[in-house]
Amino acid sequence: MADVSFSERNAAGEYWLLPEVLHGKDESDPTDFLGLDLLLSPAERHERDLVRQFVENELKPHTREWFRTKPPLRELAQLFGRHRMFGRLVGPAAQTPPAVVFGLQMLELEAGDTAFRQLVSTQDNLVMFALAEYGSPEQRAEWLPRLATGEAVGCFAMTEPDAGSDVAGMRTVARRDGRDWVLNGRKRWITNGVDADVAIVWAKTEEGIRGFVVPTRIRGFSAVDIADKVSMRHSSSTELGFSDVRLPETALLPLASGPRAPLSCTSEARYGILWGAAGAARDCFHAALRRSLERTQFGRPLAAFQLTQQRLAVMCAKVCHATMLAIHLGRLREQGRATAAQLSLGKLQNVQIGLEVAREARALHGGDGITMAFSPVRHMLNLEAVSTYEGTHEIHTLAVGRALTGIDAFR
Repeated sequence: MADVSFSERNAAGEYWLLPEVLHGKDESDPTDFLGLDLLLSPAERHERDLVRQFVENELKPHTREWFRTKPPLRELAQLFGRHRMFGRLVGPAAQTPPAVVFGLQMLELEAGDTAFRQLVSTQDNLVMFALAEYGSPEQRAEWLPRLATGEAVGCFAMTEPDAGSDVAGMRTVARRDGRDWVLNGRKRWITNGVDADVAIVWAKTEEGIRGFVVPTRIRGFSAVDIADKVSMRHSSSTELGFSDVRLPETALLPLASGPRAPLSCTSEARYGILWGAAGAARDCFHAALRRSLERTQFGRPLAAFQLTQQRLAVMCAKVCHATMLAIHLGRLREQGRATAAQLSLGKLQNVQIGLEVAREARALHGGDGITMAFSPVRHMLNLEAVSTYEGTHEIHTLAVGRALTGIDAFR
């Protein structure tokens, strides 16, 4: 390094390599330490900034209250509809290719709270995707426009009390009765089921697993909120019951047959989840950084202690890792090259990162970190649920292992 001027030495007389020696001046931005905005187009950054402003101005002021009492979901859905939060992937508002823009939307929503991202994941990735991919023209025309505006709320009913990832183990059944179908069974942990206008319900039939479009006001349909949650408190989780629910032949999703159909929908949801987890991690890291700079102990800010800086550096690296992985998978998706196993790896990795960062950030807040005055504990609780739904940590580990080895180790 010719013509380098060192300006400081340490106690041993060795030279310190100052930031200005390395690159002129230290321009590192803690909110985008690696300059990942450079990976985005101006249009993508603009769309991202609109969602960030929406979250900051219209959602974050209510997060503490809603975590205690739950938000008015139907009003929230209509608010999301007015801000074009729904329909980016399918339906009348879809863009092409929307993958990274949609992902950035998920990141910003979950930086506010997981439930905000989950509302869009359920409406778009699960319900609208199922209708667009497997529904009839009549089903799409009836429901997609209303779901895109938030006038209607949908839910996706696959998980049961005794069958989650094991789709073949579901016990809900549909049998033919003349030209009709009769549906019986139970579903559990169904997001927004209490408020939904329509449910996409998966059931066993003599023809294999099939999907049905079920209006929730039909006779024999019941929905009970699961009230004693400590996680995802902004969001409604529901147990659905079907007691001799009679459906016309037109309720059947004509293009969905076998377990691949519902699993393809959950794979869509994993894409939104891996972006959202990066947003939760980012919000926790920023909260920890602010706290460490503002809080004084032993006459110095927490940020002045070496162990605090070590924690912050590790958190920063993890947030950058999660965000880069999300952007890369988004680009693959836009090229039509993202595989289900890659999305499993993304969900597995980013949710784990989100949990690790949330726990570290909570710890840096000390005793105050277990209060709702600060966001990390809320993200930590929510991410415990996210690590379970749309495939547990173990399920995605085995999905990646199968892709690597060609050996199915699920059984």
